[in-house]
Amino acid sequence: MELDTEGKMGLSGMNIKTFKQLNKKSVFEAGGKGASLGEMTNVKIPVPPGFVVLASAFDEFLKETDLGVEIDAALHKVNHKDINSVEQASEKIRALIEKAKMPRDIANDILKYFRSISAKGGSASGGKVKFVAVRSSATAEDSSSDAWAGQLETYLNTTEKDVLKNVQKCWGSLFTPRAIFYRFEKKLHKKFVSVAVVVQTMVQSEISGICFTVHPVTKDRNQMVIEAGFGLGEAIVSGQITPDTYVVHKNDLAILDINVSEQAFSLRLGKGGGLIRANERMTGNKQKLTGRQIIEIAKICINIEKHYKKPQDIEWAYSKGKFYITQSRPITTL
Repeated sequence: MELDTEGKMGLSGMNIKTFKQLNKKSVFEAGGKGASLGEMTNVKIPVPPGFVVLASAFDEFLKETDLGVEIDAALHKVNHKDINSVEQASEKIRALIEKAKMPRDIANDILKYFRSISAKGGSASGGKVKFVAVRSSATAEDSSSDAWAGQLETYLNTTEKDVLKNVQKCWGSLFTPRAIFYRFEKKLHKKFVSVAVVVQTMVQSEISGICFTVHPVTKDRNQMVIEAGFGLGEAIVSGQITPDTYVVHKNDLAILDINVSEQAFSLRLGKGGGLIRANERMTGNKQKLTGRQIIEIAKICINIEKHYKKPQDIEWAYSKGKFYITQSRPITTL
């Protein structure tokens, strides 16, 4: 059966929804990340195509494998003030989740939808999709008071062979040491928090970065800050490189400041998948985005902020002459 990634349900329809079937009200089933990607897709923001393995699939997995009781017991023993206690619980829970067998109907649905976006391909991937980004999306994620960003994990350049394994790893990342500590800090440890998983066409970005639609240092709401680096955005998000920084006035799109940083290496796709560090010594001292490109991504990000009616922290990628938005969430530090 051919699956329609534009919005029709798959065979089961219980485990997966495409971005077009989701919106900002879908946080409970798709997590903050999945809901945001669905919302932006439906208002024609350039988002690479993909789907979400819904939180209900994780809940079903816990039920069918009887892991819920063991996980609760492990969390119950945690002394969150003792890092060893947190790490031991994390190791135990993640091993349980990663070693358990995924229910067949969930696995079949994930593979069907993967093949569906793969057949569709598109400019985001430069043809047939071989690689996707697999990202955790907690159902309590990225509200203005609870920011799970950075607590959970992402697996880039995932192939069809690895997609099921990486979905399970994303489920397990709900229990990293940082995520467990965060639960206790936010008094969520007695609440049931589920996790959805975003599977999105991988953009092999030539340039990528972050945009804060309010100046993160001065808090000036009339200014936005765009960060840009060569290669995949993971290098910026993980703090491995210092990006270029551009300050743009939101009212007239005047570029107020350009700060170019030298970049020694970038993260890029290796021939067999995975990430490689590419040498950028010949080009790394150049400005990453032209003035015209800075204005183009600024306009997209201003539209996203206008749509959500609140300041946004946006991740973007540039490939083959086009900008893509891979994530947008509220700025939680204002």
